[in-house]
Amino acid sequence: MGSCRFDIRPIDESTRPIVTEFIREHWYGTDMLIRGAVINMTTVDGFVLMEEGALTGLLTYAVDNGECEIVSLDSTVGKRGVGSALIDLIVNLARERKCECLRLMTTNDNLNAIGFYQKRGFDMAGINLWAMDKERAQNPSIPLIGMNGIPIHHEVEFRMNLS
Repeated sequence: MGSCRFDIRPIDESTRPIVTEFIREHWYGTDMLIRGAVINMTTVDGFVLMEEGALTGLLTYAVDNGECEIVSLDSTVGKRGVGSALIDLIVNLARERKCECLRLMTTNDNLNAIGFYQKRGFDMAGINLWAMDKERAQNPSIPLIGMNGIPIHHEVEFRMNLS
């Protein structure tokens, strides 16, 4: 499955070990907490962009009860359109699966992501105050200070209505 000028493919048996190692290195382990639920990132569905044997783009997602949730989105190369191509792909998949909305969470320190999602049609849907402090109690490897020297305390929820 391709998107735009990139060869983006569903995660499969050949890419799963690379994806798992990437998640372990970039997401503080292979379990992710979203809204208090633990998501095993070693089994989640997603799309991967591999270039010259290296992972340069990754989007993981879950579909449940007519909603599609982006669990993670990563691009190791900036300003090339990888993130936008992955967003286009998941929007199309969510529509094909008749999802009413596409949603995701990011942390309050991630100013680049906050801007990125708004530019691509997502609306801020809520702020989960102190959510990261609660998650840090379960996963102490989550840092106290994030991007731009901003303390990480809250989750910012984004939503795109598809219906």
